[in-house]
Amino acid sequence: MGVVNSAEYTEMLDRAKKGGFAYPAINVSSSQTLNAALAGLQAAGSDGILQVTTGGADYWSGPTVKNRVSGALGFVAFAREVAKNFDIKVALHTDHCNLEQLDTFVKPLIALSEESVKNGGEAYFNSHMWDGSEVPLAQNLEIAREFLTRTKNIGSILEIEVGAVGGEEDGVEGAIDEHLYTTVADATQTVEALGLGENGRYMAALTFGNVHGVYKPGNVKLRPELLKQIQDEVGAKYGKAAPFDLVFHGGSGSTEQEIADAVRYGVIKMNIDTDLQYAFTRPIADHMFRNYDGVLKVDGEVGNKKAYDPRAWGKLAEAGMSARVVEAANQLGSAGKSKW
Repeated sequence: MGVVNSAEYTEMLDRAKKGGFAYPAINVSSSQTLNAALAGLQAAGSDGILQVTTGGADYWSGPTVKNRVSGALGFVAFAREVAKNFDIKVALHTDHCNLEQLDTFVKPLIALSEESVKNGGEAYFNSHMWDGSEVPLAQNLEIAREFLTRTKNIGSILEIEVGAVGGEEDGVEGAIDEHLYTTVADATQTVEALGLGENGRYMAALTFGNVHGVYKPGNVKLRPELLKQIQDEVGAKYGKAAPFDLVFHGGSGSTEQEIADAVRYGVIKMNIDTDLQYAFTRPIADHMFRNYDGVLKVDGEVGNKKAYDPRAWGKLAEAGMSARVVEAANQLGSAGKSKW
């Protein structure tokens, strides 16, 4: 099928919210991880969202180059081509981008999309994230309002973060403190600044104890019931049931019940990265340990080309990651729900 257009992405999100399920949002940093994501979604019969961070985009351009705009465009070009070979559809998204990174990532990408749309084309990305969790909420929302106008004009959707996700992702660290929990007042202030769709569609990552990475049980306290409280109280104030399209960040390592509760309270997109990184790398480690004398030229021997050929262990890595994508789609309820 391929990559969705603007109208199809809106339909995807509407269908998830109405149907009570969420899409896996999969961070990819190479052709191999992108292919693994597509294969997993295909096996699950699920549409999904492929996304790239600033660090991932740097890597896409080549680790000696680190041109994140070039890398992001390379990701888009590759995804648009290879996604045609699958029976599901995917959206393309830029993940976490903080204030210091805006000028080298989201701003130039939006400008390129504005030029494309002006010439009768589509935006390069279906959605962009502005991560203002490190700045005061008023400043966060002021910048979000500016971006919302621009994303609306190119047929894209904005994602924002209200509150702060703890842990570390791509060198950006969030403290594990009270800011992990978005308040009703924070959410109300968000609506006052951005509206409820009339100024452009946005998704909100409201934090409820989320932390990037995986921690031992008991170290992180998720409170998905907070999402219900915010949806109920803000919805009552503005006369709109479940007013927010919610995103679940830091989803790796969450229990099935925590995921199910978050989806029930309005999550339509869940980011999965750490679990998928491990699922990709674990089969490689297994292959290397099992084929030690094949992947290394030990004691003057020549090794085994079939063992150290990157395609040999690459296929295993992709299969491992794909299986984890299928698991995620089943947990989120998107499996078997691709309409294309």
